[in-house]
Amino acid sequence: MRLEDFDNDEDKVIQDRLKQKTWNEIRTNDSWAIFKIMSEFVNGYEAMGRIGPCVSIFGSARTKPDDKYYKLAEKIAYKISKAGYGVITGGGPGIMEAGNKGAHLGGGTSVGLNIELPFEQHFNPYIDHDKNLNFDYFFVRKVMFVKYSQGFVVMPGGFGTLDEMFEAITLIQTKKIGKFPIILVGVEFWSGLIDWVKTVLVEKMHTVSPEDLNLFKIVDTEDEVVDVLDKFYKKYDLSPNF
Repeated sequence: MRLEDFDNDEDKVIQDRLKQKTWNEIRTNDSWAIFKIMSEFVNGYEAMGRIGPCVSIFGSARTKPDDKYYKLAEKIAYKISKAGYGVITGGGPGIMEAGNKGAHLGGGTSVGLNIELPFEQHFNPYIDHDKNLNFDYFFVRKVMFVKYSQGFVVMPGGFGTLDEMFEAITLIQTKKIGKFPIILVGVEFWSGLIDWVKTVLVEKMHTVSPEDLNLFKIVDTEDEVVDVLDKFYKKYDLSPNF
């Protein structure tokens, strides 16, 4: 079928990706993509390098301001900023907005790593005006999260949140980054997934080691989050950013 024969944009995108391209088309497109990717890395490194280590807060873009986890994320970010730590989020609405809002109200560093998406994503108003970064590539954005974070707070979310959480766990498990704290917030939300990890991955399939379950902690309150971060920072004699 020809591209114009498809009725919806999704089918047109798939058809275009499957279309046989000439070597010159492939080389030209890929070459320019490399420069775009490089520019995002350079801009990200230059901006984030001035900010210093922070704590990343992950969570759903769909969470509404009246949701208990939105309110909890705001409290967590507020306490994190009051303790002297900067806050990094994905820059969008929902939990990300709550994280930036809490940091803003606490007078702390509030960073947003925004991603261009066809839906859901738009930057929130609580990001420091000079710390609002935009990305086209998810993998570049994830590098910024990991490279400049010394702790990860994971609120309830969807596929994107799970992707970011397992990325951090994998990098720590494989010793590609330091053993920074990964804090899952919301026992009722996370308990089903963690039970599956224990019973299926660890005990039945043996695809995960029992000690890997120590790579993260599950908590329910903002005080527990700050306590985990404080103990980590004191243990390794690290200082807050400001």
